[in-house]
Amino acid sequence: MGNEYRIALAGNPNTGKSTLFNALTGLRQHTGNWAGKTVSMAQGSVPFKDKVFQLVDLPGTYSLFSNSKDEEVARNFIVFEKPDVTLVVLDATSLERNLNLALQVLEMTKNVVICINLIDEAEKQGIKINEKLLMNRLGVPVIKISARNKIGFPLLLDTIDRIITGAIECHPAQMKYSDEIEEQIRKIEPKVREMVGDRISSRWVSLRLLDGDEALLNELNKRFVPEGVR
Repeated sequence: MGNEYRIALAGNPNTGKSTLFNALTGLRQHTGNWAGKTVSMAQGSVPFKDKVFQLVDLPGTYSLFSNSKDEEVARNFIVFEKPDVTLVVLDATSLERNLNLALQVLEMTKNVVICINLIDEAEKQGIKINEKLLMNRLGVPVIKISARNKIGFPLLLDTIDRIITGAIECHPAQMKYSDEIEEQIRKIEPKVREMVGDRISSRWVSLRLLDGDEALLNELNKRFVPEGVR
C-alpha cells in the first residue's frame, strides 16, 4: 500500500528497544522469520496521521559486523531491505557504550533517528544529555524518550513522519579513519560502486571488505552478481 512505510528498530540488548516496539504497536503485531533465516523478528503496525508505520524489531546486537546470526540478520535488513527509517535505541545511562552501534548504522544508511531511551532513569542518576549537540554532531534527529512511560512518543512519530515526507533531511556524520585506511577506501570504492551502484553505501561496503567480512562478500555475490558470472 502506498501509505505504508517500514521502520526498523535497532539497538543493543537491554536498551528497552522491544519495550518501545511493544508500547508503539500494542496488539497490532506478529512474529515471522525473514528471508529464510532462523532468527525471528516481531513486526507490528502504528497508524499515524495518513500513514501506517510497519515496525520491525531487529535482534538486539552490540555491533553489526556479522559476528553472529543475529548481527547478520540485523545488518542485512538495514542494508538490503532498505527500511524507510531506522530507529537506533540507546540507553541514556550508558550512552558512550551504545553509541558504537549508532555510529555503525550511520555509516550504512541515511534516514536514521537516534532514540535515547530510559531518560527518566538517567535524570534520577543526575545524567544530563544535550540532544541538540548530539544532533549537530551526528547529523540526524536525536529524540529523548522513556518507552516504559511513553514519554516523547508524539515527537518521535512526528519526526519519522517528517523524514518520510522530506521535511527533515538527514546528513549522517561519516567516521574518518587513519590516512592509510582512507587511502585504501579511495582505491577500492570506485570498483565497489560499479557493483552496487547507489543501492547501498559503497564507502561502507569498502570498509567491510577491507576488514575481510566474508559474510558480506557472500551476500553481495548472491544479490548483485549474475549466477553465470559467480
